[in-house]
Amino acid sequence: MDVVNASIPQEFVLLGFSARPWLKFPLFVVFLISYIVTIFGNLIITLVSCLDFQLHNPMYFFLTNLSLLDLCYTTSTVPQMMINICSTRKVISYGGCVVQLFIFLALGATECVLLSVLSFDRFVAICQPLHYSVINQRLYLQLAAASWITGFLNSVWLSTLTLQLPLCGPYIIDHFLCEVLTLLKLSCVDTTANEPELFFVSVLFHLIPLTLILISHAFIARAVLRIQSAEGRQKAFGTCSSHLIVVFFNVTAVSVYLQPPSSNSRDQGKMVSLFYEMIVPMLNPLIYTLRNKEVKEAFKRLVARVFLTKK
Repeated sequence: MDVVNASIPQEFVLLGFSARPWLKFPLFVVFLISYIVTIFGNLIITLVSCLDFQLHNPMYFFLTNLSLLDLCYTTSTVPQMMINICSTRKVISYGGCVVQLFIFLALGATECVLLSVLSFDRFVAICQPLHYSVINQRLYLQLAAASWITGFLNSVWLSTLTLQLPLCGPYIIDHFLCEVLTLLKLSCVDTTANEPELFFVSVLFHLIPLTLILISHAFIARAVLRIQSAEGRQKAFGTCSSHLIVVFFNVTAVSVYLQPPSSNSRDQGKMVSLFYEMIVPMLNPLIYTLRNKEVKEAFKRLVARVFLTKK
């Protein structure tokens, strides 16, 4: 094993989709539009949920957490991606790469845990409505805090395992962001020992939450079918179907991280990461709340309040 040339690089070259230069302009337009929609959509949800008293309930509290997470998630990578598309020198500093890796891992894991917590909230609200009305708000604060802490602890662990590996030049990353699989390919040593850790994390933060979500929604579906009111059934199914759609989008990451790095095609990881980084944060507000009647009414009240204040 030759580690003589191993060193801490000053910067990395991010190839992205350089092999397809004709994608440069379309990608930039897609990235820009998606980023703008993501920022405005999630900001609207955050502001409306915080400022409208009628939305001060556990579900919108968790959705606000999810919106804040998506804002940070996209901002940590999308601006750099757009800069690299327009630049002839597509680089990121070592420090920037470390920060991007840490945030990517932390927020990705946090989102998986938050989705399972949101599923628990819907389960209690629909299947145990009497318990739901008396649950201490401290419990929801603790669940949200536990989701964020768990995600960041996961990031500390995986980032440390990845960054302690010696890297050999040329420091060219065949991706548009710094993430675990791409950095493992630059290592001077055999990374087979790291694959069990990746598999463990995938099971812990993807398959286990997915299993819990599916189980809770099975109980929810059974409870909804017992509701006599057609309007009540429609409202409950609407909320749960939105949740399942978002979960389906987030589970796309499992297909990459359950495979060893050597088995991933050149573009497979890029497309999944692109979907996870751009499309999911943009669709979350659209699927979850912007089509929700309560949020629409709250948004109208907020706009009316702003214009009345100006007058």
